[in-house]
Amino acid sequence: MWDTIVLGSGIGGLTAAAALARCGQRVLVLEQHSVAGGLTQTFQRHDWTFATGVHYVSGVGLAAGPDGQFGRMLHWLTDGALQFALCSNPYDIVRLPGFEFGIEHPQAAFRAALQARFPAQQAAITAWFKQLDAASQSARSLLVMRGLPAWLAWGWRLWRGAEVRRFSEQTLAQALTGIDDPQLRAVLGARWGDYGAAPDTAPLLEHALVTGAYDNGAYYPVGGPARFAQTLLPVVEEAGGRVQLGADVKQIVVTHGRASAVVFEHQGTQHTEQGTRIVSAMGVTNTVACLDAQLASAWHDTVHALRPGLSYLALYLGFDGDIAAAGATAANVWIYESNDIGHVWQALADADAPGLFVSFPSLKDPSYTGKHTAEVVALCDAQPFKDWLHLPVGERPQEYVALKALIEQRMLAQFVRHFPALVPMLRFHELSTPVTQQHFVRSPDGAMYGVEMSAQRLGSDALDVRTPVPGLLLAGQDVSGPGIQAACMSGLLAAAAVEPSLLRRLGG
Repeated sequence: MWDTIVLGSGIGGLTAAAALARCGQRVLVLEQHSVAGGLTQTFQRHDWTFATGVHYVSGVGLAAGPDGQFGRMLHWLTDGALQFALCSNPYDIVRLPGFEFGIEHPQAAFRAALQARFPAQQAAITAWFKQLDAASQSARSLLVMRGLPAWLAWGWRLWRGAEVRRFSEQTLAQALTGIDDPQLRAVLGARWGDYGAAPDTAPLLEHALVTGAYDNGAYYPVGGPARFAQTLLPVVEEAGGRVQLGADVKQIVVTHGRASAVVFEHQGTQHTEQGTRIVSAMGVTNTVACLDAQLASAWHDTVHALRPGLSYLALYLGFDGDIAAAGATAANVWIYESNDIGHVWQALADADAPGLFVSFPSLKDPSYTGKHTAEVVALCDAQPFKDWLHLPVGERPQEYVALKALIEQRMLAQFVRHFPALVPMLRFHELSTPVTQQHFVRSPDGAMYGVEMSAQRLGSDALDVRTPVPGLLLAGQDVSGPGIQAACMSGLLAAAAVEPSLLRRLGG
């Protein structure tokens, strides 16, 4: 009998498990992949080490109060073993045809740079940031509501619910209509890939929360993203817990109305482990799939009505040489082929990606000593891959292989056009598709950030930490939103629902 069983070793599950272990609990973590960490894991190809999903992290600086809360929490969880390096400043670069703009921190520097570059747009810039500040306050209220008991959440919704709904239902595209300069509009909206929703559906609330998180700086884990698992898992094990890799969860057992055990398959054999409670950080869709449909049927129906978000294609590049001297940067580069930055890549075989996100992780980590790498990301609809999403590696047909090869060459050629000086150093390339994402992290339809980021998602109480099934809690990005900081906080919220003493870690 475990004190708690955690399903999934992504950053939300790892945080929940480590926080409960710090409270003396014996925690079992079940992970279907052979490597822990979810999208914080890394992988090797020849002489290159590639990061899979961490491009920068916010909230881990030395700021006092809420702005440094996340960093203090991680320091406590890992005994200071997890360290971060400040990224370059600007930390993001928006590149449009014939135009480039660097986004700096703090917000005052960003605003000053905008006002200098767009002197005729002073009033619009001021109004934009005023609107973002109000939306950010609403976003914090939403996160509070996600973690509260039902009766308290009801009261909070009465108090702040109308404001939260207003900024949830207003899209980024609608908010940007107040900006009449197309380049300024593009700069302000360019980073929607950080939460995986195009401007015409993206809630302004989420845009404000995610982009505003970097106002105090962007950071990168020293030693690479794998350091999250490397520093959090020992905390679980030292408290008598265990991490079981290769554990494919099949069923969440409910006994006398309470979640009490988990059935999983490991190396072809079925196992059952019992726990006082279960924290699922494997996504809400995967969670309800492991429950009897007759249990909390209304919850099932609500979850099934939530659609998966956008997926993505990732091209991993390996270099041999000094890429910084040839124009690579530690800043992320958001490249758009026009000032209209709101398009998702649809015609994968017939046209270039309307936008690319380029990250050079090897330039961000001061401890990195290997050959340099890049990750090139394009958000896309998973529809072209729908027939292959659940096929094992050895059973994917030639049609999939051919489409993947075509996309890989197209993305490579597009990257080369934007970074021609890096071509002589390029030695390796490999493409990841929505099929890859679904296989390794079990994300429905290979979604980049789980459930679709929309007003429906933000307003749904089906994604609260406390589920309608007693003894079953949720963690992960479906609860709190995309990104490392939000997913971590969801794990702490789930742990605090079990151990209320942890609430002080949320107190700033």
